Amino acid sequence: MRGISKLWEVSIMKLNYKRVIFVGFAFFLISTFWQAYDTIIPKILTDKYGMSQASSGVVMAIDNVLALFMLPLFGAISDKCMSKRGKRTPFIIIGTVVAAVALVCLSFVDNKQLKNIESVATIDDPAALTTLYQSEKDETLMTPDGTAFVLADTFSEEEFAAITAQIPNPEDADKLMTNPNYTNYVVPARQNYALQMTRESPGTLIFFLVVLFVVLIAMSIFRSPAVALMPDVTIKPLRSKANAVINLMGTAGGIVVLGLGMVFATGAVKNSLMSYTTFFSIIAGIMLVALGIFLWQVNEPKFAQEMLEESKKYHIDEADGADNADARKLSRPELISLLLILSSVVFWFMGYNAVTSKYSVYAGKVLALDYNSTLLLANIAAIIAYLPVGFVASKIGRKKTILAGIVMLATAFLVASFLREGSPALLMNCMFALAGIGWATINVNSFPMVVELSRGGDVGKYTGFYYTASMAAQTVTPWVSGLFMDKVGMT
Repeated sequence: MRGISKLWEVSIMKLNYKRVIFVGFAFFLISTFWQAYDTIIPKILTDKYGMSQASSGVVMAIDNVLALFMLPLFGAISDKCMSKRGKRTPFIIIGTVVAAVALVCLSFVDNKQLKNIESVATIDDPAALTTLYQSEKDETLMTPDGTAFVLADTFSEEEFAAITAQIPNPEDADKLMTNPNYTNYVVPARQNYALQMTRESPGTLIFFLVVLFVVLIAMSIFRSPAVALMPDVTIKPLRSKANAVINLMGTAGGIVVLGLGMVFATGAVKNSLMSYTTFFSIIAGIMLVALGIFLWQVNEPKFAQEMLEESKKYHIDEADGADNADARKLSRPELISLLLILSSVVFWFMGYNAVTSKYSVYAGKVLALDYNSTLLLANIAAIIAYLPVGFVASKIGRKKTILAGIVMLATAFLVASFLREGSPALLMNCMFALAGIGWATINVNSFPMVVELSRGGDVGKYTGFYYTASMAAQTVTPWVSGLFMDKVGMT
């Protein structure tokens, strides 16, 4: 009878979607930042500082290295925080404000580097191309597919100065396409010029990295506390559904940034050397507005107390709470389960991050696509999938749902590896959508499986475990994928 009673209790539990949505604004602003960071920073490093893909990959991995230490540290610190605003909210406030301000400052440093390369920065300007040719004509350069060339052996000065970024599409005269000569020869030459300017004036790069480090420290302060807040205010049986809502909010933040990217045309060839001050200022403003909504609607201490009372009502983890956190030890089967789950997290994040950390570069140079529109499609597919995925997991279990997601994601990446410029648009779109759905299926269920092993007083610590595993994977993949792209070419 006890088992029947428990099943009945689970069936009548209702998720407070409104509450979870407002809690999700913390994850919304986090995802807003990371979408901008992952798509813009690699372009700045390669286009304006002339870094190789491997070198830029090292810089892109800094946040993951920091996360290995910072996320579990601040997750555990927030567990013990006794602020009147709650355990997690103070970290969210401080981290968001510092990150938003520093992000705008980062754009000012970027503008200084743009000033250093202004003589070759104007797109489709014969004078800029002539200056570039005269500087780089005797250098051995590399096309995106890894073919070495010397500019003077390939073009005369007049021929090079006449290269435009776009040319009429031979299959449709009313449309333009990226000029292969521009991608294969002008871009590598300009990146090499930028690298020379960076070597002559390294102070700009050093200052850029210092400000970037401040931004990443600020984001590391509150990522674990923000994510741990959902389990703090949601009873265990409903956490997959709640995590679906949280991920939906995060994806919404990403979509907002991609939409802005399309408005500002950040993925367009003509804007490869644009100033990002306005773009970054809007991103920072969105982060602060989201923080304001979060603070207006989320009363963390009240919500956490209501969760504990609801847990007692349904006889779920009656021992939960800060007083019992230190006494909680995993049994041997639970420990093995935790290690296996975290190992799985490492491997699927390695695969996913290897693609996403360089996608903004790959999309423009190999697929000749605006990365904003393709990532937007994947994110929209993910948003549509989140709530159904949470429902499916509650019916067939998280493990089976995750396995289905892995199959979908692997299929999408495998097929996409054969796509090139001119591949059927329908096939491309289907693969982007499938990748979004597959990743949503994995992401919704993996985090709840980890925090399921926690108790109320140590959710932050287990959130740190989850992010340590995911960030360990993401630490090595940007560098490894960048090195691979440098050595064998993007194709």
